[in-house]
Amino acid sequence: MYRYQILIEYEGTKFIGWQTQKKGNSVQKTIEIILSRLLKTQVKLIGAGRTDAGVHALEQSAHFDYEKKIANPNL
Repeated sequence: MYRYQILIEYEGTKFIGWQTQKKGNSVQKTIEIILSRLLKTQVKLIGAGRTDAGVHALEQSAHFDYEKKIANPNL
């Protein structure tokens, strides 16, 4: 198993915050959906912090585990 760190930058105006919730569009959920499609497996993203609704972020850190080595992780 490999662990990958990502640094995230976003404008949070249209998000309900970082953490996935039952209702609304969160940053975590959006990134998990995209990573899961790219890697063709369910991905759980773990954030190093959280933001509230409407908050922007620069270089917010998060990580996910993936069973394979990604050939070019700098994409």
